[in-house]
Amino acid sequence: MKTLIFNGSPRLKGDTQSLIKVLLENLEGEHKIVNAYYEHIAPCIDCRYCVRCKGCAFKDGMQKVYDYIEECDNIIIASPIYYSQLTGPLMSVASRLQVYYCAEKYRKDKMITKEKKGAVLLVGGGNGNPERAFETATTLLSQMNCTDIHDLVCCHNTDNVQAINDASTVEGVKKIAEYFNKR
Repeated sequence: MKTLIFNGSPRLKGDTQSLIKVLLENLEGEHKIVNAYYEHIAPCIDCRYCVRCKGCAFKDGMQKVYDYIEECDNIIIASPIYYSQLTGPLMSVASRLQVYYCAEKYRKDKMITKEKKGAVLLVGGGNGNPERAFETATTLLSQMNCTDIHDLVCCHNTDNVQAINDASTVEGVKKIAEYFNKR
């Protein structure tokens, strides 16, 4: 079993990362983590290359991500919530999923045939709303052929407690691992 993890956090020892660690401790198989803040992946510039041709005109770190997307069994989007949305660098990486939309819409080519399981893990505080970020993340997961998406796991109280100390969130992360481990 292979799992792809999109990490939208800039903090390598923050709340999102602590929950990813819990996921990995309970997850079977291999995994790949795409750290949106630290990968060398340019955002989509709508050059229209993918309207005419398979793949993307940019040859950067996203090429390996495309390969893993096509072969993996599970995909999780893990991100802090900034102003009720996924982080900017994560959205820049996600903009490169345009190749899948264009393949189906314009070239009638379904590039990802393997169905996958998906999940969304969000952390944040303040007075924002995690529902917008969840909606965006599920749209992205659907674009990557995740046909079965786990319920949202979210710690939206990080102004008062670290996510790793929120028992219900940690339990939710373990349930995502259990869900992914079932085949």
